[in-house]
Amino acid sequence: MKTVNRSERKSIFGYELAGIVFIVIVGSLLHFTFELSGHQPAVGIFSAVNESVWEHLKLGFWPALVWALLEYRTIKQSTNNFLFAKTVGIYLIPIIIPILFYSYTAVLGESVLAIDILTFAVAVIVGQLVSYKLLTYRRFPRVLNTISLVALVLLGVAFALFTFYPPRLPLFRDPITGKYGITNHVHSF
Repeated sequence: MKTVNRSERKSIFGYELAGIVFIVIVGSLLHFTFELSGHQPAVGIFSAVNESVWEHLKLGFWPALVWALLEYRTIKQSTNNFLFAKTVGIYLIPIIIPILFYSYTAVLGESVLAIDILTFAVAVIVGQLVSYKLLTYRRFPRVLNTISLVALVLLGVAFALFTFYPPRLPLFRDPITGKYGITNHVHSF
């Protein structure tokens, strides 16, 4: 079992903090990229295509995945459980966002942009800090790395698939238009 020393812990913590900034900034920019692209379907896989809660979950997932890929080369050797830790952190973001969103809107009766942004930031912070704890924790069974890779791929596929074929559930419904997914934006070719 590898022990992560104090210097490595500090370095890993710095990367996770930098990840918070990266994910929040890139995720915020992804909110606008579909519109700016002229509604290009391929861009919609990574960007919010409407104002549904589901579409906003992509804004945390894709930047967190990119950050994990950027981190991998630099901190992999200094950490334990890289794939497992990053997967748990990445999954927490789209779990926390709807919990906080639906909780506060149940109390207030409406959504508030400033609270939505704060919800996103809190989810990213929690995801990155949990990732840090797991990166520096004792080693977990190797099978968790395989499960983690499958879990990341499945979530990425779900984001892509549900962009075009969303279930008719409240999580996927645009509260402004009442529509689902990208279908109302796709142009004929």
